Amino acid sequence: MDTNTIASLAVAGVLAVGPLATMAAGEACGMLLGAGADPANVANVASGSSAASGFHVREGESVNLVTAGKTTPGTLHVYADNGAYRLYWQPDGQVERYVLANAGANAVRLIAMPTQGVPAGNGEPGTLLAPQQVLSCPML
Repeated sequence: MDTNTIASLAVAGVLAVGPLATMAAGEACGMLLGAGADPANVANVASGSSAASGFHVREGESVNLVTAGKTTPGTLHVYADNGAYRLYWQPDGQVERYVLANAGANAVRLIAMPTQGVPAGNGEPGTLLAPQQVLSCPML
């Protein structure tokens, strides 16, 4: 599985959500990293000069959003929908979930929306993703 199997959203869906820090194509406002990654290393990760912790695509995986030096811990939720997996990131202690909408190679947009599909089976699909640049960051 690659990021192309992550849910894609129409522009109308982007316009219907709450406040986001939206960046121009290629500009990241943050990074999604595995919980074991060193947030101080984000600049090196974005440039590709340092390997950082990616994360596995499975229910309950700890994934941190790092924006402007601030780390927001969260949890990955995985839903199956007609042969595709939809990934949602949920900040710890909050109700809102954000779908990881494909925005190119190793890049996503975090968009608040209700979950679609059914919860994926235990550990599915388990694929390791590289750290993801986030091109639209929720205001947390």
